Amino acid sequence: MSKWRQLGNRLFSLLSPKRHVCLLCKQVTSLERGQLGLCHTCFTRIPWIRKVICLSCGRGEYCPDCRRKPPTYFSKSRSAVRYDETMKELLARYKYRGDERLKAVFGQMLVHAFQQLRLDRALVSTGQFREIITYVPVSEQRMQERGFNQAEQLARELGRRVDLPVIRLLNRSKHTAKQSFKKRSERINDLAHVFEFDTTEVGEIIGYGDAIIIYIVDDVYTTGSTMNQCAMVLKEKMSIPVEICGITWAR
Repeated sequence: MSKWRQLGNRLFSLLSPKRHVCLLCKQVTSLERGQLGLCHTCFTRIPWIRKVICLSCGRGEYCPDCRRKPPTYFSKSRSAVRYDETMKELLARYKYRGDERLKAVFGQMLVHAFQQLRLDRALVSTGQFREIITYVPVSEQRMQERGFNQAEQLARELGRRVDLPVIRLLNRSKHTAKQSFKKRSERINDLAHVFEFDTTEVGEIIGYGDAIIIYIVDDVYTTGSTMNQCAMVLKEKMSIPVEICGITWAR
């Protein structure tokens, strides 16, 4: 093969899209930048929440839940995607079947929810607020079952992308059964007094100013009970004024 043909082949390989395995359908395909490691077909199936209808929970449609519940300890929450069947399968692969490669995909998707909060005028920085990220903790039993806390992994992926510190502020004092199969009233009762303030890393935010914004990261927002219980503990235990917002992957 002539050196010109070798040069031409190298140039073609540099200019042509690289072929990889799609993280969702596992088909070998050309992946483009900005598609999160997914093929074009799978990327177009992502049900992004692009227009927020409920200003409290960030739902992209009419929300009867927030209309009938009392005020929350967090000011608002935003999510990246709707929790449809495709997203349920994606989460199951990551959370229950241990495909931790997907944490980078989820982390990048969370940036969309974070940007929604940043665009909200109530969160425009005035120079008086500093921002930190924390996450919903899991019990020791759940940690042993899965080997990781998906909320912590997502928080750290998000923090790295938006250049904000991730600080552990909460512990889970007791194990509870999975919340996805429970009614709203059962969730509220089940989560009462489950979360505790963790002082291990709180010293890292000393000197942050008169007030801070805390973003609590979790994977799915269903009724908001988990988010509200976490926010209540932070509101009660933080020694400086805090505004608390939720960031979840799906709603």
